[in-house]
Amino acid sequence: MHPLFTRNRLRLYLLAWVPLTVTSIYVLVTRGTLGWLQATALAVAVYLFYAFLCLSAWYPCRATPLGKVSFLRLLLTHLIAAALMSFIWIEAGAALSYTVLSPEKFDAIKLRFEPQVNAIFTVGVLLYLLSVAFHYVLIAMEDSRRAEAQALEARVFARDAELKALKAQINPHFLFNSLNSISALTSIDPARARDMCVLLGDFLRLTLGLGEKTSVRFSEELDLLQKYMAIEKVRFGARLTMLEEIQEESKACLLPPLLLQPLVENAVKHGIASLPEGGEIRLAAERQDGRLAIVVENSWDPEAPPRRSGGMGLKNVQRRLEARYGKDASLRVNTEGELFQVSLNLPAESEEKA
Repeated sequence: MHPLFTRNRLRLYLLAWVPLTVTSIYVLVTRGTLGWLQATALAVAVYLFYAFLCLSAWYPCRATPLGKVSFLRLLLTHLIAAALMSFIWIEAGAALSYTVLSPEKFDAIKLRFEPQVNAIFTVGVLLYLLSVAFHYVLIAMEDSRRAEAQALEARVFARDAELKALKAQINPHFLFNSLNSISALTSIDPARARDMCVLLGDFLRLTLGLGEKTSVRFSEELDLLQKYMAIEKVRFGARLTMLEEIQEESKACLLPPLLLQPLVENAVKHGIASLPEGGEIRLAAERQDGRLAIVVENSWDPEAPPRRSGGMGLKNVQRRLEARYGKDASLRVNTEGELFQVSLNLPAESEEKA
């Protein structure tokens, strides 16, 4: 489909022909002895016909793209097309004049302008070549817009693929740690190991449904965390406590699924597990000024030897935030004495907005 066949673009294109049409009306009145009404009707019809005829330049322009065909082919293609279109225009104008005007006025117009037919033919060729130049500009704009759209689509696909890959890392990582805990309990307390297996099954069953979604409500994420903490409570007992300071308005905000679970898991694995007396995990969330602030804070021993870990949890969360929100979200880590704190700040999206 021709790109000018939309209302606004076609209007602008036809407006470009108005000055030439007005000039021709004036010439027909002053030198062709026609009345204003006849001159206007004839000039408008002739130039409207040629304006639409020049739209055909779109097709040879597409067939001979700049930089991809030889200059000789380019020149011959458009010169031949320009000569043909100009010839058709002159013959159509003569036929239209013969139809509209009386024989006497037609003969007078023909006698007056016949010596200038070569000049009129040249004008027709130049107008068509201007149309060719215009269409090459239009093609360049269309190609640029198409390339931008394809680049944007590619970025979206890449981001979605990255998000799926990052999300796919979470369940195996968590499952591996949980199975290690169950393995450790089987020889110490088989009953607790059995309870942990049941809770783990419930947790994984819930994540299967939510894992297919791109976003979940913060309240759903809290339910997941509570099930996760129930699993870890089997292992740590009274050594592990969790304090929730959740603003009610924040529970309706949307999050990428399983965004907070790796942070809480890190708090347990690298914080509470290294303390013989155990410790507390504090989860706080507040929605304010279109932003959602989340804090995961836990007790830890800063002098304890670092565990062998690639830090996958924090890196995963950081990369998921970047892939989902770009620079509009942040993750900060702060250590003060015996407290390890991870702070998230991201847009407060809701289901209505999404």
